[in-house]
Amino acid sequence: MEHLDSRKKTTIMIAVIAAMLFAALNQTIVSTALPRIIERLGGMEYYSWVFTVYMLTSSITTILVGKLSDIYGRKPFILTGIGLFLVGSFLCGTSHDIVQLIMYRGIQGLGGGMIMSTAFSAVGDLFSPRERGRWTGIMSGAFGLSSLFGPTLGGYIVDHTEWHWVFWVFLPFGFIAFFMILFMFPKTERKTGETVDYLGSLFLTLTMVPMLLAFSWAGSKYDWGSGTILLLFGGAMVALILFIFTELKVKSPVLPMHLFRNSIFTVSNLAGFLLGAGMFGAIMYMPWFIQGVMGTSASLSGFITMPMMLSMVVASAVCGQLTTKTGKYKGFALFGTLTMGAGMYLLSFMSTDTTTFTVIINMIITGLGLGMAMPVFTLTVQNAVDTKMLGVATSSSQLFRTLGGTIGVSVMSTILSHTLISKMTADKNAADGLQVIPAADATLLKELNDPQILLDPGKLEQMRSRLSEGGQPMFDQLVMFMREALSGALSSVFLTGAVILIAGFILTWFIKAIPLRTSQKRPASTEPDESGPKRLAHE
Repeated sequence: MEHLDSRKKTTIMIAVIAAMLFAALNQTIVSTALPRIIERLGGMEYYSWVFTVYMLTSSITTILVGKLSDIYGRKPFILTGIGLFLVGSFLCGTSHDIVQLIMYRGIQGLGGGMIMSTAFSAVGDLFSPRERGRWTGIMSGAFGLSSLFGPTLGGYIVDHTEWHWVFWVFLPFGFIAFFMILFMFPKTERKTGETVDYLGSLFLTLTMVPMLLAFSWAGSKYDWGSGTILLLFGGAMVALILFIFTELKVKSPVLPMHLFRNSIFTVSNLAGFLLGAGMFGAIMYMPWFIQGVMGTSASLSGFITMPMMLSMVVASAVCGQLTTKTGKYKGFALFGTLTMGAGMYLLSFMSTDTTTFTVIINMIITGLGLGMAMPVFTLTVQNAVDTKMLGVATSSSQLFRTLGGTIGVSVMSTILSHTLISKMTADKNAADGLQVIPAADATLLKELNDPQILLDPGKLEQMRSRLSEGGQPMFDQLVMFMREALSGALSSVFLTGAVILIAGFILTWFIKAIPLRTSQKRPASTEPDESGPKRLAHE
């Protein structure tokens, strides 16, 4: 599609960005609203699963659709993705318990993976690597805008109306995006000589599902050394070996192993994996601090997180333009990961005494780093491979970032849970105090054993009003104690994110910086690429 005129390309990109915005808005609107939704539905122990199942199902479709869209074209898959996302979003709003919400979020994830994979691949179809810098920055900025307005709107909805509208409010926008893609996106012919790698797809799925389940359950539902976790890891390892063996034998592998001979492809994906772990940790757990520790309402929580997303939008747009203008990109990745790591490190020092201004400054630093680094790793992967592998390369970049987010959130959830329990059981003063107040007050105060109550300031105030005058000081003491415990646990989570991002910064140093091409064709290079030695010999 590179031969199309600029006006046609711009029209197509408007349709693609509309589809991506629909998925992104529905994803980000949940972040500040979810603590309150969980409080209504119950099941705090499954909180991370609402995120994990989305990333699990989107990871599977991301990598599978990457290869399929290389064969059949992007259009059918982006349309299918929007359709699945519409159905999943509607069903999420009908959930009666946490189990239903998790199931329907899985359907959302199937659609979301298709949309994101095909959207970024479409940029590669339309533009040369040098031009992609601008559009990748714009798309990342669009995602940032959704992160700007989504959380604020989500908080407002759960504060002022029924939570179901969190999932329904953008459904009309989804229908608009669907018809824009249907009429604006050009149809491409199926590539001849390509076959679908069913066996490889099966083994890849059997690798990812038990692996992600193991990371999600280990340390929370099961001990890390339990038979269930070891069995899941063992099954994933066997499936991975079978997957690699299959990919080396089949004609059209779903994820060609020779791509990993390209050091740019490999290192960029590993760095993207670490960035995803740090990014999702910050996005997921900041509302916990703002609502649970600071006692802020869900709607105001969205306003407080807004500066982080705004700084991310500005950084993405500016760095995208500079990348296209200068052809340089590695410096943005290095400075971005370092800046985001510094922001996460500053977040780890926050406590119950931290002011709103300090929180905003720390989040702006984190957002600037994220905006600079996020678009780069997809761009480096696309620039390093041949056009015929564009979908696979792009989807692999999305996959590694999503896997990083899934595993990172699971590990951080374990850290949060263990640290919180440790801090709450270490202090016996609250339990001793229950012996010197009326029995009715003591019974009510025992409901504060669940930190989930901190996420609903209205319910806290209602509980306090039911206590006697003698029980209210004890109530205030217990609430402060729980907020300090939650703050300490979240500090451990943010510090873990900072360490992960510093590791990403170190890894980024090893990405070989090659010039961004000004056409789709990839010239011969001394760097081993996806074409293999035989292809290079006659290029």
